[in-house]
Amino acid sequence: MKKAIRTENTPVVSHPVTSLRGVAAVPGDKSVSHRALMLSAIAEGETVVTGLLEGEDVLHTADAMRAMGAKIEKKDDTWHIRGAAALQQPAGELYLGNSGTSARLLAGLVAGFPLTAVFTGDASLSKRPMKRVTVPLTQMGAKFEGDKLPMKVIGGNLKAITYTLPVASAQVKSAVLLAGLNAAGETVVIEPQPTRDHTEKMLRQFGVEIAVDGAEIRLQGGQKLKSPAMLHVPADPSAAAFPVVAALITQDSDIIVPNVMMNPRRDGLYTTLLEMGADIAFENRRGASGEEVADIRVRSSELKGVTVPPERAPSMIDEFPILAIAAAFAEGETVMTGLGELRVKESDRLAAVADMLAGAGVTVEAGEESLRVTGGQPKGGCTVATHLDHRIAMSALVLGMAAAEPVFIDSAGMIATSFPDFTGLMNGLGAEIGA
Repeated sequence: MKKAIRTENTPVVSHPVTSLRGVAAVPGDKSVSHRALMLSAIAEGETVVTGLLEGEDVLHTADAMRAMGAKIEKKDDTWHIRGAAALQQPAGELYLGNSGTSARLLAGLVAGFPLTAVFTGDASLSKRPMKRVTVPLTQMGAKFEGDKLPMKVIGGNLKAITYTLPVASAQVKSAVLLAGLNAAGETVVIEPQPTRDHTEKMLRQFGVEIAVDGAEIRLQGGQKLKSPAMLHVPADPSAAAFPVVAALITQDSDIIVPNVMMNPRRDGLYTTLLEMGADIAFENRRGASGEEVADIRVRSSELKGVTVPPERAPSMIDEFPILAIAAAFAEGETVMTGLGELRVKESDRLAAVADMLAGAGVTVEAGEESLRVTGGQPKGGCTVATHLDHRIAMSALVLGMAAAEPVFIDSAGMIATSFPDFTGLMNGLGAEIGA
């Protein structure tokens, strides 16, 4: 198997291939990994975590928790976290790299403790809006200096609030709930649409009583977290999306992606691919640390265009770039709406996806919150600007596997934020990705 590429500025190319076959063991879920570290770090006792994603985003969260008093070490393939119960004043700035999840969730967690922390990040993260979390956290009593990174967080003495999310956002919901752990009274979050519920599920693993009644989530402040001793992080459905779509659009392909989380609030892409006619089977369904998992069998398929309903967007917001690649190879037109959140991700993903497809010869139309893709046989033969966005980079490399001509990307380094061995894994299945 070829080794993964780790480079910041060297162009990388993906060549057309004839088939993909084998087992694609994708890394642990990024969302669950962040939360496992954060909650273990404030819980009583030691938590042993298996399957943790060792991407840069998650490692920045681990470093931040260490800086605030948690004891975290890796032993072989397991992570051992002994909580600090009460977070401690960090000695220096908390550098969070490219991780928006770290910045927004830690803003809520840190707000509940009497300490001051300065969050910093890379150039991309420093452009991303933080006001969506600072507004409700300020209402709870936290103080902030800066609406973007670098941002100072001054925590302590919080009061519970009832907060209706202006837009569906699991990160904002989670930030408010994490702050609510140390707020006086009952914190209530009301969602306009259901979003991923990993925070709620994992809080229960740590013995926290949290009530979910339709769109309302309620949490009483002052509860102590107790370690569940063991946590297993299932494989990331967002990471699995890349080999899944690659197998669907590459002829004569047959792969298995094992142990993938099947959370119903994360399955929008898979629902959409099935509607498009994808040959996907979910085998050996089982439970793991409060989440359902399954092994996914994927065979190459003749896809057809569909219209994706806007209410499905929160369950697949990270998967629209790779869905757009599937749509480029589908018969007919695929219409995606409700995509406004893509404008404020690691890049303006909506614009980046439209530019990528247009450069590869695909007919595409981007609106302010929509994308319309007319499928066929993408020509390829282009260089894609990734804008330091890991999902754009991986989507472009998948495009190159089935396009008529190779596809280049300007850099592959940022892929390590979520999928450190992406190139190695894909080349092991039969892809030809190289510098």
